[in-house]
Amino acid sequence: MKKRICLTLSITLAVLIVLSACAKAGETSGSTAGSGGAAPIKLALSPWPGWFFWYVVEEKGYFKKHGVDVELTWFPVYSDSLQALSTGQVDANSQTLSDTLAPLSKGIKLKAVLINDNSNGGDAIVSKPEIKTVPDLKGKTVATELGTVDHLLLLTALDQHGMKESDINFVNMAVNDAGPAFITGKVDASVLWEPFQTKAVQEGKGRVLFSSKETPGLIPDLLVFKEEVVKNRPDDVQKIVDAWFDALADFQKNPEEGLAIMAEKAETSIEDYKLGMESIKLFSPEENVKAFESGEEYTSLVFTGQKTAEFLKKLDMIGSIPNVEELLEPSFVQKAAER
Repeated sequence: MKKRICLTLSITLAVLIVLSACAKAGETSGSTAGSGGAAPIKLALSPWPGWFFWYVVEEKGYFKKHGVDVELTWFPVYSDSLQALSTGQVDANSQTLSDTLAPLSKGIKLKAVLINDNSNGGDAIVSKPEIKTVPDLKGKTVATELGTVDHLLLLTALDQHGMKESDINFVNMAVNDAGPAFITGKVDASVLWEPFQTKAVQEGKGRVLFSSKETPGLIPDLLVFKEEVVKNRPDDVQKIVDAWFDALADFQKNPEEGLAIMAEKAETSIEDYKLGMESIKLFSPEENVKAFESGEEYTSLVFTGQKTAEFLKKLDMIGSIPNVEELLEPSFVQKAAER
């Protein structure tokens, strides 16, 4: 299968370069060709259970049903999809709230229009079998990527057990490396997302020590557009959101067909893909509307965004804390919920 959550310093540097460079005529993606919508909207996705669902939307004909031309653009490396959106190579991307805050803080105008899902066990600390509790991680080597939401998950787990990062031997390592490092015994634990998590458990004989199931709302996965696309082609954005929810309603009635499509795209078995889907919570239109509202818990995107931005600021991953409410555009899910 995602992901994702790869807020690296190299991406931040790339963002800065893009901001300082002069925009060249004709280099923007097709969606800015005008409000007529002649050019397809390029929607990026990468390996994560909830994002493979875009292929269900496409193959079941829901984009066509709603009359919107969408070009799904696959990025096997999640961080590449983040850079593609920030540099204007694509019009929209499937990405975490956390990874949307850095470009926002640098002045890149983005709009989150849809919550695809929340991680509900899809991100986890996977440890050696003899490590049975979070406090058992003290003095152990734990790998995850600095500044990512999985890093945030690790710090949240430690904090809940009265520990700090200094209590462990933290190793900054991307998920593509952290999974194999655990499997080969180079680290005692790794914080991983699916499908790396399941693979580490199966091939590395690991155990899930702590997961996002214990932190509801901490890791929301979003559909994020360039602001100019939302302004220039709101009808097409609405059609994409409506197509998603129509496909979701179909999937809930006939899950096997959708699972088969996603498993094929993920190059895995339907049985293994079911495990991935069980680790996320897909959001209905009504749940989307509620999550876009202000609140004092992680179930609110505003609250989660603020707390995540504070976390990133402490790590110097962002220079300033952006106004999260400026990122959120709930009108599309509100209209979908009214249908």
